[in-house]
Amino acid sequence: MAKTGSSISTVILKGFLYLLLFLASAELLIYSIAPVYDFPKPTRFAGKSIFNPYRDMDNLHWKKANFHFHTKAWSGLTNGRKNSNEVFYETYKKLGYDVPCISNYQSISKFNCDSSFYIPAYEHGFGIRKKHQMCIGARKVLWLDYSLFQNLNHKQHILNLLHGQNEIVAIAHPDWENGYPLDNMKYLSNYDLIEALDANWRSVPQWDAALSSGHPVYILADDDAHDISNPYQIGRCCTFINSATINPVEILSSLKEGKAFGADVYMYENETIDQKAENAKLIPRLNKVKMIHDTLRISVNRKAMKFDFIGQDGKVKKTVINDSVASYKILAEDTYIRTEIIFPNKYQAPGTKFYLNPIFRYNGDKPSNSLKAVINYPRTWIFRLLTVPSMAALLVLIVYLGRRKKVQK
Repeated sequence: MAKTGSSISTVILKGFLYLLLFLASAELLIYSIAPVYDFPKPTRFAGKSIFNPYRDMDNLHWKKANFHFHTKAWSGLTNGRKNSNEVFYETYKKLGYDVPCISNYQSISKFNCDSSFYIPAYEHGFGIRKKHQMCIGARKVLWLDYSLFQNLNHKQHILNLLHGQNEIVAIAHPDWENGYPLDNMKYLSNYDLIEALDANWRSVPQWDAALSSGHPVYILADDDAHDISNPYQIGRCCTFINSATINPVEILSSLKEGKAFGADVYMYENETIDQKAENAKLIPRLNKVKMIHDTLRISVNRKAMKFDFIGQDGKVKKTVINDSVASYKILAEDTYIRTEIIFPNKYQAPGTKFYLNPIFRYNGDKPSNSLKAVINYPRTWIFRLLTVPSMAALLVLIVYLGRRKKVQK
Protein backbone atom coordinates (compact mmCIF):
# COMPACT_ATOMS: atom_id res chain seq x y z
CA MET A 1 0.00 0.00 0.00
CA ALA A 2 2.86 2.34 0.88
CA LYS A 3 4.52 1.50 -2.43
CA THR A 4 1.33 2.38 -4.34
CA GLY A 5 1.12 5.72 -2.55
CA SER A 6 4.76 6.39 -3.35
CA SER A 7 4.13 5.62 -7.03
CA ILE A 8 1.20 8.04 -7.14
CA SER A 9 3.34 10.77 -5.56
CA THR A 10 6.08 10.14 -8.11
CA VAL A 11 3.59 10.40 -10.99
CA ILE A 12 2.19 13.66 -9.60
CA LEU A 13 5.68 15.07 -9.08
CA LYS A 14 6.75 14.16 -12.59
CA GLY A 15 3.53 15.59 -14.03
CA PHE A 16 4.17 18.82 -12.20
CA LEU A 17 7.76 18.87 -13.48
CA TYR A 18 6.59 18.37 -17.06
CA LEU A 19 4.09 21.20 -16.62
CA LEU A 20 6.82 23.54 -15.36
CA LEU A 21 9.05 22.60 -18.28
CA PHE A 22 6.21 23.22 -20.73
CA LEU A 23 5.43 26.62 -19.20
CA ALA A 24 9.10 27.57 -19.18
CA SER A 25 9.38 26.60 -22.85
CA ALA A 26 6.29 28.62 -23.73
CA GLU A 27 7.59 31.68 -21.85
CA LEU A 28 11.00 31.39 -23.48
CA LEU A 29 9.35 31.20 -26.91
CA ILE A 30 7.26 34.32 -26.16
CA TYR A 31 10.26 36.30 -24.96
CA SER A 32 12.28 35.19 -27.98
CA ILE A 33 9.94 37.01 -30.38
CA ALA A 34 10.32 40.38 -28.64
CA PRO A 35 11.81 43.00 -30.94
CA VAL A 36 14.76 45.09 -29.81
CA TYR A 37 14.13 48.78 -30.42
CA ASP A 38 16.22 51.86 -30.90
CA PHE A 39 14.61 54.63 -28.85
CA PRO A 40 15.38 58.18 -29.95
CA LYS A 41 16.66 60.64 -27.38
CA PRO A 42 13.75 62.40 -25.58
CA THR A 43 12.97 65.87 -26.90
CA ARG A 44 10.86 68.72 -25.60
CA PHE A 45 7.81 70.26 -27.19
CA ALA A 46 8.90 73.00 -29.55
CA GLY A 47 7.40 75.39 -32.10
CA LYS A 48 6.05 78.88 -32.41
CA SER A 49 2.41 77.77 -32.13
CA ILE A 50 0.54 76.74 -28.99
CA PHE A 51 -1.83 73.78 -29.15
CA ASN A 52 -4.89 74.11 -26.92
CA PRO A 53 -6.98 70.92 -26.81
CA TYR A 54 -9.89 72.89 -25.32
CA ARG A 55 -10.06 75.39 -28.18
CA ASP A 56 -13.56 74.28 -29.32
CA MET A 57 -15.06 73.26 -25.99
CA ASP A 58 -18.60 74.08 -24.85
CA ASN A 59 -18.88 74.37 -21.07
CA LEU A 60 -22.46 73.05 -21.16
CA HIS A 61 -21.39 69.75 -22.70
CA TRP A 62 -19.36 68.00 -20.02
CA LYS A 63 -19.95 64.24 -19.77
CA LYS A 64 -18.85 62.35 -16.67
CA ALA A 65 -17.08 59.07 -17.47
CA ASN A 66 -15.40 56.07 -15.86
CA PHE A 67 -13.72 53.48 -18.07
CA HIS A 68 -12.15 51.24 -15.43
CA PHE A 69 -14.42 48.99 -13.37
CA HIS A 70 -14.47 45.23 -12.81
CA THR A 71 -17.55 43.02 -12.71
CA LYS A 72 -17.90 39.23 -12.57
CA ALA A 73 -15.90 37.58 -15.35
CA TRP A 74 -14.18 34.26 -16.03
CA SER A 75 -16.72 32.43 -13.83
CA GLY A 76 -15.76 34.57 -10.86
CA LEU A 77 -12.02 33.85 -10.93
CA THR A 78 -10.97 37.51 -11.06
CA ASN A 79 -11.39 40.30 -8.52
CA GLY A 80 -14.83 41.83 -9.11
CA ARG A 81 -16.77 38.60 -8.82
CA LYS A 82 -19.34 40.14 -6.45
CA ASN A 83 -20.35 42.87 -8.89
CA SER A 84 -23.20 42.36 -11.32
CA ASN A 85 -23.31 44.39 -14.51
CA GLU A 86 -26.78 45.68 -13.69
CA VAL A 87 -25.91 46.96 -10.21
CA PHE A 88 -22.73 48.56 -11.56
CA TYR A 89 -24.69 50.47 -14.20
CA GLU A 90 -27.48 51.55 -11.82
CA THR A 91 -25.00 52.75 -9.17
CA TYR A 92 -22.86 54.78 -11.56
CA LYS A 93 -25.90 56.37 -13.16
CA LYS A 94 -27.06 57.30 -9.66
CA LEU A 95 -23.69 58.98 -9.09
CA GLY A 96 -24.25 61.12 -12.19
CA TYR A 97 -22.09 59.27 -14.72
CA ASP A 98 -23.01 59.65 -18.37
CA VAL A 99 -20.45 57.10 -19.60
CA PRO A 100 -20.01 54.20 -17.15
CA CYS A 101 -17.83 51.54 -18.74
CA ILE A 102 -16.88 47.98 -17.74
CA SER A 103 -13.30 46.86 -18.35
CA ASN A 104 -12.63 43.36 -17.07
CA TYR A 105 -9.29 41.62 -17.28
CA GLN A 106 -8.74 40.15 -20.75
CA SER A 107 -12.48 40.19 -21.45
CA ILE A 108 -14.70 42.63 -23.37
CA SER A 109 -18.06 42.87 -21.62
CA LYS A 110 -21.10 42.68 -23.89
CA PHE A 111 -23.37 44.33 -21.33
CA ASN A 112 -25.49 47.01 -23.05
CA CYS A 113 -23.83 46.12 -26.36
CA ASP A 114 -27.11 46.76 -28.22
CA SER A 115 -27.34 50.32 -26.90
CA SER A 116 -26.31 53.41 -28.86
CA PHE A 117 -23.82 54.38 -26.12
CA TYR A 118 -21.94 51.07 -25.75
CA ILE A 119 -18.13 51.34 -25.67
CA PRO A 120 -16.23 48.02 -25.65
CA ALA A 121 -13.27 48.04 -23.28
CA TYR A 122 -11.01 45.76 -21.28
CA GLU A 123 -7.87 45.82 -19.14
CA HIS A 124 -4.93 44.11 -20.80
CA GLY A 125 -2.18 42.40 -18.86
CA PHE A 126 -1.82 39.20 -16.83
CA GLY A 127 1.78 39.28 -15.65
CA ILE A 128 2.99 38.98 -12.07
CA ARG A 129 3.54 42.75 -11.85
CA LYS A 130 0.98 45.45 -12.63
CA LYS A 131 2.09 46.43 -16.15
CA HIS A 132 -1.41 46.90 -17.53
CA GLN A 133 -3.09 48.88 -20.28
CA MET A 134 -6.61 50.21 -20.69
CA CYS A 135 -8.09 49.33 -24.08
CA ILE A 136 -11.01 51.59 -25.01
CA GLY A 137 -13.01 51.10 -28.17
CA ALA A 138 -11.60 47.58 -28.23
CA ARG A 139 -12.09 45.39 -31.29
CA LYS A 140 -10.57 42.21 -29.87
CA VAL A 141 -8.52 40.93 -26.92
CA LEU A 142 -4.75 40.65 -27.21
CA TRP A 143 -3.55 37.42 -25.62
CA LEU A 144 0.15 38.12 -25.76
CA ASP A 145 1.87 39.45 -22.66
CA TYR A 146 5.30 39.20 -21.09
CA SER A 147 4.24 37.81 -17.76
CA LEU A 148 7.48 37.40 -15.79
CA PHE A 149 9.28 40.69 -16.38
CA GLN A 150 9.19 43.53 -18.88
CA ASN A 151 11.90 45.83 -20.07
CA LEU A 152 11.41 48.86 -22.30
CA ASN A 153 11.36 46.71 -25.46
CA HIS A 154 8.60 44.46 -24.13
CA LYS A 155 6.44 47.40 -23.08
CA GLN A 156 6.81 49.13 -26.44
CA HIS A 157 5.97 45.91 -28.28
CA ILE A 158 2.74 45.46 -26.31
CA LEU A 159 1.73 49.09 -26.89
CA ASN A 160 2.37 48.67 -30.63
CA LEU A 161 0.21 45.55 -30.81
CA LEU A 162 -2.61 47.16 -28.82
CA HIS A 163 -2.49 50.32 -30.92
CA GLY A 164 -3.81 48.48 -33.96
CA GLN A 165 -6.64 46.75 -32.09
CA ASN A 166 -8.20 49.63 -30.12
CA GLU A 167 -9.44 53.15 -30.72
CA ILE A 168 -7.63 54.35 -27.59
CA VAL A 169 -4.77 52.81 -25.62
CA ALA A 170 -3.99 54.12 -22.14
CA ILE A 171 -1.23 53.07 -19.78
CA ALA A 172 -3.09 51.93 -16.66
CA HIS A 173 -1.99 53.02 -13.15
CA PRO A 174 1.70 53.30 -14.21
CA ASP A 175 2.95 53.95 -10.69
CA TRP A 176 1.43 50.75 -9.28
CA GLU A 177 4.30 48.46 -8.19
CA ASN A 178 6.55 50.76 -10.22
CA GLY A 179 5.14 49.17 -13.36
CA TYR A 180 6.23 52.10 -15.51
CA PRO A 181 9.17 53.95 -13.93
CA LEU A 182 9.68 57.61 -14.78
CA ASP A 183 12.56 56.75 -17.09
CA ASN A 184 10.24 54.49 -19.14
CA MET A 185 7.82 57.34 -19.75
CA LYS A 186 10.55 59.38 -21.44
CA TYR A 187 10.85 56.84 -24.27
CA LEU A 188 7.56 54.96 -24.74
CA SER A 189 5.26 56.08 -27.56
CA ASN A 190 2.28 54.88 -29.64
CA TYR A 191 -0.33 55.24 -26.90
CA ASP A 192 -2.92 57.96 -26.26
CA LEU A 193 -3.60 58.43 -22.55
CA ILE A 194 -2.09 57.94 -19.11
CA GLU A 195 -4.30 56.86 -16.23
CA ALA A 196 -2.73 59.49 -13.99
CA LEU A 197 -5.60 59.33 -11.49
CA ASP A 198 -6.81 56.05 -10.05
CA ALA A 199 -8.71 55.60 -6.81
CA ASN A 200 -5.85 53.38 -5.63
CA TRP A 201 -2.86 55.21 -7.11
CA ARG A 202 -1.74 58.60 -8.37
CA SER A 203 0.67 58.60 -11.31
CA VAL A 204 0.97 62.32 -12.07
CA PRO A 205 4.82 62.27 -12.06
CA GLN A 206 4.71 59.65 -14.84
CA TRP A 207 2.45 61.96 -16.85
CA ASP A 208 4.86 64.88 -16.39
CA ALA A 209 7.78 62.66 -17.39
CA ALA A 210 6.04 61.81 -20.68
CA LEU A 211 5.04 65.43 -21.36
CA SER A 212 8.51 66.72 -20.51
CA SER A 213 9.89 64.32 -23.14
CA GLY A 214 7.66 65.62 -25.91
CA HIS A 215 4.89 62.99 -25.85
CA PRO A 216 1.46 64.63 -26.37
CA VAL A 217 -0.55 62.31 -24.13
CA TYR A 218 -3.66 63.21 -22.19
CA ILE A 219 -5.16 62.26 -18.85
CA LEU A 220 -7.47 59.41 -17.95
CA ALA A 221 -9.02 59.30 -14.46
CA ASP A 222 -10.87 56.21 -13.22
CA ASP A 223 -12.01 54.43 -10.10
CA ASP A 224 -10.49 51.06 -11.01
CA ALA A 225 -12.98 49.66 -8.49
CA HIS A 226 -13.66 46.02 -7.63
CA ASP A 227 -16.50 46.37 -5.10
CA ILE A 228 -19.62 48.28 -6.13
CA SER A 229 -20.95 48.29 -2.56
CA ASN A 230 -17.91 50.10 -1.13
CA PRO A 231 -18.32 53.93 -1.20
CA TYR A 232 -14.56 54.31 -0.76
CA GLN A 233 -13.94 52.66 -4.12
CA ILE A 234 -16.50 54.28 -6.40
CA GLY A 235 -17.07 57.85 -7.53
CA ARG A 236 -13.56 58.83 -6.45
CA CYS A 237 -11.82 59.60 -9.75
CA CYS A 238 -13.54 60.40 -13.03
CA THR A 239 -12.89 61.86 -16.46
CA PHE A 240 -15.00 64.77 -17.67
CA ILE A 241 -15.24 64.73 -21.47
CA ASN A 242 -16.40 67.69 -23.55
CA SER A 243 -18.92 66.15 -25.91
CA ALA A 244 -22.39 67.22 -27.04
CA THR A 245 -23.67 63.62 -26.91
CA ILE A 246 -22.74 60.24 -25.46
CA ASN A 247 -22.37 58.79 -28.91
CA PRO A 248 -19.26 56.55 -28.72
CA VAL A 249 -17.64 58.08 -31.80
CA GLU A 250 -17.89 61.60 -30.37
CA ILE A 251 -16.89 60.53 -26.85
CA LEU A 252 -13.78 58.68 -28.03
CA SER A 253 -12.82 61.46 -30.43
CA SER A 254 -13.00 64.12 -27.69
CA LEU A 255 -11.11 61.92 -25.24
CA LYS A 256 -8.34 61.17 -27.74
CA GLU A 257 -8.01 64.83 -28.75
CA GLY A 258 -7.62 65.97 -25.15
CA LYS A 259 -10.98 67.71 -24.72
CA ALA A 260 -11.27 66.25 -21.24
CA PHE A 261 -9.88 66.58 -17.73
CA GLY A 262 -9.44 64.36 -14.71
CA ALA A 263 -11.14 64.93 -11.37
CA ASP A 264 -10.14 63.64 -7.96
CA VAL A 265 -13.51 63.93 -6.22
CA TYR A 266 -13.43 64.72 -2.51
CA MET A 267 -15.06 62.16 -0.23
CA TYR A 268 -16.30 62.99 3.24
CA GLU A 269 -15.68 60.60 6.10
CA ASN A 270 -18.24 57.76 6.33
CA GLU A 271 -20.03 59.05 3.24
CA THR A 272 -22.73 56.67 1.98
CA ILE A 273 -23.47 56.03 -1.68
CA ASP A 274 -26.65 58.13 -1.38
CA GLN A 275 -24.66 61.00 0.11
CA LYS A 276 -22.06 60.63 -2.62
CA ALA A 277 -24.83 60.91 -5.21
CA GLU A 278 -26.02 64.19 -3.68
CA ASN A 279 -22.51 65.61 -3.36
CA ALA A 280 -21.75 64.62 -6.95
CA LYS A 281 -24.29 67.22 -8.06
CA LEU A 282 -22.13 69.89 -6.43
CA ILE A 283 -18.92 69.18 -8.35
CA PRO A 284 -17.67 72.47 -9.87
CA ARG A 285 -17.62 73.06 -13.62
CA LEU A 286 -14.81 74.11 -15.91
CA ASN A 287 -16.03 77.10 -17.92
CA LYS A 288 -13.19 78.25 -20.16
CA VAL A 289 -9.67 77.32 -21.18
CA LYS A 290 -8.55 79.89 -23.73
CA MET A 291 -5.36 81.15 -25.28
CA ILE A 292 -5.55 84.92 -25.70
CA HIS A 293 -2.43 85.85 -27.64
CA ASP A 294 0.36 84.47 -25.42
CA THR A 295 -1.75 84.10 -22.27
CA LEU A 296 -3.59 81.05 -21.00
CA ARG A 297 -6.83 82.05 -19.27
CA ILE A 298 -8.94 79.60 -17.25
CA SER A 299 -12.25 80.12 -15.49
CA VAL A 300 -14.48 77.91 -13.34
CA ASN A 301 -18.01 78.39 -12.07
CA ARG A 302 -17.07 78.91 -8.42
CA LYS A 303 -14.14 80.25 -6.44
CA ALA A 304 -11.21 77.84 -6.24
CA MET A 305 -8.74 77.67 -3.36
CA LYS A 306 -5.81 77.46 -5.75
CA PHE A 307 -4.76 77.28 -9.40
CA ASP A 308 -1.33 75.75 -10.04
CA PHE A 309 0.22 76.23 -13.49
CA ILE A 310 2.72 73.42 -13.98
CA GLY A 311 5.37 73.14 -16.68
CA GLN A 312 8.51 71.29 -17.80
CA ASP A 313 9.62 68.54 -15.38
CA GLY A 314 6.49 69.05 -13.28
CA LYS A 315 7.60 72.38 -11.84
CA VAL A 316 4.98 74.84 -10.58
CA LYS A 317 5.39 78.06 -12.59
CA LYS A 318 2.64 80.16 -11.00
CA THR A 319 -0.04 79.89 -8.30
CA VAL A 320 -3.28 81.88 -8.08
CA ILE A 321 -5.18 81.86 -4.76
CA ASN A 322 -8.91 82.24 -4.02
CA ASP A 323 -10.36 83.13 -7.39
CA SER A 324 -12.60 81.70 -10.10
CA VAL A 325 -10.38 83.02 -12.89
CA ALA A 326 -6.64 82.60 -13.37
CA SER A 327 -4.20 83.33 -16.16
CA TYR A 328 -0.63 82.53 -17.08
CA LYS A 329 1.58 84.22 -19.69
CA ILE A 330 3.45 81.62 -21.72
CA LEU A 331 7.19 82.25 -21.51
CA ALA A 332 9.79 81.50 -24.18
CA GLU A 333 11.15 78.59 -22.12
CA ASP A 334 7.73 77.00 -21.52
CA THR A 335 7.29 73.77 -23.47
CA TYR A 336 3.92 72.83 -21.95
CA ILE A 337 1.65 74.09 -19.21
CA ARG A 338 -0.98 72.03 -17.47
CA THR A 339 -3.23 73.30 -14.68
CA GLU A 340 -4.37 71.81 -11.39
CA ILE A 341 -7.34 73.43 -9.64
CA ILE A 342 -8.23 72.73 -6.00
CA PHE A 343 -11.69 73.62 -4.69
CA PRO A 344 -12.65 73.95 -1.02
CA ASN A 345 -14.93 71.41 0.62
CA LYS A 346 -17.74 72.46 2.94
CA TYR A 347 -15.21 72.85 5.78
CA GLN A 348 -13.16 75.24 3.60
CA ALA A 349 -10.37 72.67 3.46
CA PRO A 350 -8.89 71.25 0.22
CA GLY A 351 -11.52 69.20 -1.59
CA THR A 352 -12.15 68.17 -5.19
CA LYS A 353 -9.20 68.66 -7.52
CA PHE A 354 -9.19 69.08 -11.31
CA TYR A 355 -6.26 68.04 -13.50
CA LEU A 356 -6.48 69.77 -16.88
CA ASN A 357 -4.81 68.53 -20.03
CA PRO A 358 -1.77 70.54 -21.15
CA ILE A 359 -1.40 73.24 -23.71
CA PHE A 360 1.95 72.82 -25.46
CA ARG A 361 4.19 74.10 -28.20
CA TYR A 362 3.93 72.49 -31.64
CA ASN A 363 4.84 73.14 -35.26
CA GLY A 364 1.30 73.26 -36.65
CA ASP A 365 0.88 69.56 -37.50
CA LYS A 366 -1.87 67.68 -35.69
CA PRO A 367 -0.22 66.38 -32.50
CA SER A 368 -0.23 62.66 -31.73
CA ASN A 369 1.97 60.35 -29.71
CA SER A 370 2.98 58.43 -32.83
CA LEU A 371 5.47 55.58 -32.80
CA LYS A 372 9.02 56.83 -32.36
CA ALA A 373 10.92 53.63 -31.53
CA VAL A 374 12.39 51.76 -34.50
CA ILE A 375 13.16 48.03 -34.56
CA ASN A 376 16.87 47.30 -34.62
CA TYR A 377 16.77 44.17 -36.79
CA PRO A 378 20.42 43.04 -36.35
CA ARG A 379 20.16 43.21 -32.55
CA THR A 380 16.70 41.60 -32.65
CA TRP A 381 17.93 38.58 -34.58
CA ILE A 382 21.07 38.25 -32.50
CA PHE A 383 18.86 38.15 -29.41
CA ARG A 384 16.57 35.56 -30.99
CA LEU A 385 19.45 33.34 -32.04
CA LEU A 386 20.86 33.46 -28.53
CA THR A 387 17.61 31.98 -27.20
CA VAL A 388 17.88 28.91 -29.46
CA PRO A 389 20.44 27.10 -27.24
CA SER A 390 18.22 27.63 -24.20
CA MET A 391 15.18 26.26 -26.01
CA ALA A 392 17.22 23.33 -27.29
CA ALA A 393 18.44 22.57 -23.75
CA LEU A 394 14.86 22.51 -22.47
CA LEU A 395 13.81 20.20 -25.31
CA VAL A 396 16.72 17.82 -24.57
CA LEU A 397 15.75 17.78 -20.89
CA ILE A 398 12.12 16.93 -21.70
CA VAL A 399 13.17 14.11 -24.07
CA TYR A 400 15.66 12.80 -21.52
CA LEU A 401 13.07 12.65 -18.76
CA GLY A 402 10.62 10.91 -21.07
CA ARG A 403 13.12 8.21 -22.04
CA ARG A 404 14.22 7.74 -18.46
CA LYS A 405 10.63 7.13 -17.48
CA LYS A 406 10.29 4.44 -20.16
CA VAL A 407 13.50 2.68 -18.96
CA GLN A 408 12.28 2.63 -15.38
CA LYS A 409 9.07 0.94 -16.51
